[in-house]
Amino acid sequence: MKRLLVLLCLFSIGSSVGSQILPTEKSAAQESPVIALPTPSFDSNTSVEKALLTRRSERIYEQDAIKLKDLSQILWAAQGVTMKIETVPGWWVGQEWPGGIRTAPSAGALFPIELYIAAGNVENLVQGLYKYDARNHSIIKINDRDKREEVRKAALGQSAVANAPACIIIGANFSRTEIKYKSRASQYVYIESGAVCQNIYLQCNSLSIGTVMIGAIREDLMKVALGMPDSETPIGVMPIGYLISKDE
Repeated sequence: MKRLLVLLCLFSIGSSVGSQILPTEKSAAQESPVIALPTPSFDSNTSVEKALLTRRSERIYEQDAIKLKDLSQILWAAQGVTMKIETVPGWWVGQEWPGGIRTAPSAGALFPIELYIAAGNVENLVQGLYKYDARNHSIIKINDRDKREEVRKAALGQSAVANAPACIIIGANFSRTEIKYKSRASQYVYIESGAVCQNIYLQCNSLSIGTVMIGAIREDLMKVALGMPDSETPIGVMPIGYLISKDE
């Protein structure tokens, strides 16, 4: 009888503790890793000509948080879908249909570019590593850690990465382009990454955000930092941050 009472007490305590650790609301770990981005704007007060005239490579930034709507705009400029095509054409032999036309041209509309975001100080966004989903204009959280220091080391220690509230890493899946273009794929992918880079430059310019293209990277270290699959290769890093006022 005494043993039965002890067991009942233990069961009661265990039930009580268990009920205390059950959250009444969703914890951060339970939240969806997919974050819908604000709808991008398709117009601004900055003309293409003005953006081209004033575009510069900037390496020093304000430490203010990047607004989520501005990050959304930059990602859309880099790889946003501008015309959805839901019907998969008969000639398509890839694994995943990219779903339409994007802001940057792509050989054969195969879209090998992948964008990662190392977010350290972005408004309403938890620090971590994210990947851009162009089809749904969203970002997918793939790591909870602030990866900027690892990205900086992979970029040969360049200070612009350390100073930036966030970094966009341009990667590519060369095999997508190889489906159609075989040995010429590499040439086309690097051309495409240049178009993406320029789109980011011009969009940042219109938002008073500074950036610079950093191509000096250790591919092996960057792949580890981002947890990239074997099918992807890092190409470059573009740190982003608001420009410091000239009056300061």
